[in-house]
Amino acid sequence: MPEQNLAIFDTAIGACAIVWGARGLLGVQIPEAGAAATRARMVTRFPAAQETPPPLEIQNVIDGMRALLRGERRDLADVVIDDDGVPELNRRVYAIVRQVPPGQTITYGEIAERLGDRALARAVGQAMGENRCPIVMPCHRVLAASGKTGGFSAPGGVVTKLKLLTIEGAQPGGPTLFDALPLQARR
Repeated sequence: MPEQNLAIFDTAIGACAIVWGARGLLGVQIPEAGAAATRARMVTRFPAAQETPPPLEIQNVIDGMRALLRGERRDLADVVIDDDGVPELNRRVYAIVRQVPPGQTITYGEIAERLGDRALARAVGQAMGENRCPIVMPCHRVLAASGKTGGFSAPGGVVTKLKLLTIEGAQPGGPTLFDALPLQARR
């Protein structure tokens, strides 16, 4: 099994965790009830992970997450995520979602349209629920139709999603990234 490394770190919303390997980020855990619970969740998800000091490139990811979670407009789209084993549809969905900047949102249906089939909206929601790297792959920026919050599978559920959107200055029910595009770009 490839080497997996783990780091726990404090943020403005609590203790988060990150697991990485040679090919990039493997997983992110947003806060549980405390640092011990966050660590326990990551050890369950990644039993081979060893807690180690992060190298500079991973420390930069941690610093970016900390900045984002304290309200800075930090874009983490350049962070390399190891997508080995991720289904092709999910990869395509994640590529779209990672383009949504902090403070903006997109709907499941808008992502499905970009994929070429509005009927894929449920599959987009399923892909969001399978996201291993929340915050870095910003599934919290994906809303249901008409700007409703939709679900959120991370600890705290929709309350956490709303907290993240508030930190970023995005408001459910407001305009989405898709609304800001010129009509010809919406196809």
